[in-house]
Amino acid sequence: MDNAGITDPAAALAGKSAVPQHVAVIMDGNGRWAKSRGLPRIAGHRKGVERVRDMVSACAEKGIKHLTLFAFSSENWRRPAQEVQLLKELFLSALENEIRKLHKNNVRFRVVGDIERFGEKITERIRQSELLTQNNSSLTLTIAANYGGRWDIAQACAELARRAVRGEIDPQAITEDSLVPYLSMAGTPEPDLFIRTGGEQRISNFLLWQLAYTEMYFTPVLWPDFDRTQFEQALDSYTGRQRRFGLTGDQIEAARHA
Repeated sequence: MDNAGITDPAAALAGKSAVPQHVAVIMDGNGRWAKSRGLPRIAGHRKGVERVRDMVSACAEKGIKHLTLFAFSSENWRRPAQEVQLLKELFLSALENEIRKLHKNNVRFRVVGDIERFGEKITERIRQSELLTQNNSSLTLTIAANYGGRWDIAQACAELARRAVRGEIDPQAITEDSLVPYLSMAGTPEPDLFIRTGGEQRISNFLLWQLAYTEMYFTPVLWPDFDRTQFEQALDSYTGRQRRFGLTGDQIEAARHA
């Protein structure tokens, strides 16, 4: 295994890191949570929005600088039309009700993905929210909406191809680093910790490029039940790991004590 994208990993991230700087989450289990209580699926999604609020607060309190949440994948359009419409309405409602609170708490808000498909009203609200919070610095909350990791890589490759056609770059000189500025998460450090709730143990086309060296944490707990105690358990699991980036444990320890 190589160390692509990592600059001097032994020195930069030697040994254990008590607090991850970037946490990425697939919030799975809203529908099952609602079904188990005899409620419509949208009730689970509404409860999930409350849990997002708690997660944002917890990350800000712990000094975590980036929180990225997979809210709506490019595959979610395959769900029943009524559920998709209700999810769009819930997304718009959350934008209208939560952004000023985020701004008041110095949280930067951004959305990655092909958002035009959500329609003009939601797209405009997203742009307004990003503009309002663009200078905030406590925490960056990134929502992945109509996002797919393969789409992300493909659109970055397309931009490189356009530049090559225009003669701005030499195709033979393209490296992994050449692609990074055109990915949706450009300018954001790669996630240290990935969490998936709901019992599934896969990344489901989420941040395929960025998760290459991320520590994974899977839990059967459904997202609406993923409270601060559950989050602490995920952080404890992360703290107990040694991130080696292809190096040996001895190399990491030597760098820690250098």
